[in-house]
Amino acid sequence: MSIPNRWEEWVSEFEAWRNEIGFDDNLIQDYKFEAKYAPLDSDLIEFGDYKGQKKWKMTRDVPDQRIRDSLLHLIVYQGDTEFASVEQQRHLVKTAPTDYDLKSLIRVMSEEMRHGWQMCHVMMQNFGRTGAIEAQKQLKRRSLGMQERSGKSGARLLGSFNVDCDDWIDFFTFTQFIDRDGKFQLKMLSHGAYLPLSESMGPMLKEEAFHMGTGNNGLLRIGKARKIPVPLLQKYFYKWVPTGYDLFGGDNSSTAEWAYVWGVKGRPDEWTEKSDPDKRELNDYSRTCYHNELKELTDQLNKKIEEAGGDERIHLPDMKFNRAIGKYAVKRDEAGRPVANTTDAYGVPMAPEKFDPYVRSLALTAQDKQQLAKIFADGDWIAPTRF
Repeated sequence: MSIPNRWEEWVSEFEAWRNEIGFDDNLIQDYKFEAKYAPLDSDLIEFGDYKGQKKWKMTRDVPDQRIRDSLLHLIVYQGDTEFASVEQQRHLVKTAPTDYDLKSLIRVMSEEMRHGWQMCHVMMQNFGRTGAIEAQKQLKRRSLGMQERSGKSGARLLGSFNVDCDDWIDFFTFTQFIDRDGKFQLKMLSHGAYLPLSESMGPMLKEEAFHMGTGNNGLLRIGKARKIPVPLLQKYFYKWVPTGYDLFGGDNSSTAEWAYVWGVKGRPDEWTEKSDPDKRELNDYSRTCYHNELKELTDQLNKKIEEAGGDERIHLPDMKFNRAIGKYAVKRDEAGRPVANTTDAYGVPMAPEKFDPYVRSLALTAQDKQQLAKIFADGDWIAPTRF
């Protein structure tokens, strides 16, 4: 594998990646890909053992190799999610319900590509040959949802980004829940000790706000139109929400603890929460904050459904349901059969042998997809942007 040793070489590989995944550059027209860094309010480390010291402007300023390794790990995973989401969503341009939604999708994908570009810029400008290798790997992995993945070096690094995004309801629930996880991750890095990374977060957070707004607005418009049966819409919540919970990582995480101790990744409310954290429960703390936000958004959706005359409601899957990571992860034997930690979507324990059939019953069936295809074809399944 030839490693790009100049930024211009990586940019050429980025352009080749866009072409290989089938992204039509005519869609983005004169969009400018560039690295954006925004000054911070303070140049002092804000939490952890180095609190009060100057933030690190360069990698050589980072006082410990373990911290440098942790920073690179965080950057790699963040960048990987950005490129993956474009791979998951790129085919939706052919089925956009309105011109407004098409423009929103193109903007979301353009900005996600820029976020991946940003992370690779940080790696290549600051982490030498190792950073160049990792930046190139960003363009070699493929989301499992891509049939063109054959012959590539592997799947994307996190579960949510290997799930098929088949239709526009997938897109709206993805941007509502998975992009919202992204917001939490960016906020936790935005007050970190390493300047090239923390100064990247402000512009990314501003763009991420549009992505989340696109998802929330889309779901509210679906609720308003009342063409998508609530039980079908509910199945998309079962699909995406549990994997959104998993994105926060394991409980009792030493990785999260050390990232906090070193001052590189804080809590999502670090700048307002003044109490000392339980460092062993940082991931679960962030996951709970995320859950509470999702609950408010789901309540808003149910209100919109009620205002439109609907008598059914969406519910948010319990945090213990169908988890793959953490203390609530479903435990399986060597044959892959559930043996413990099985609950229904409301968090009520259930017999392990009943779990997999139950989960399958909550997924979209072939009949569901046929029904949705007819609704999509008939049109007007989503309300206008102003309602």
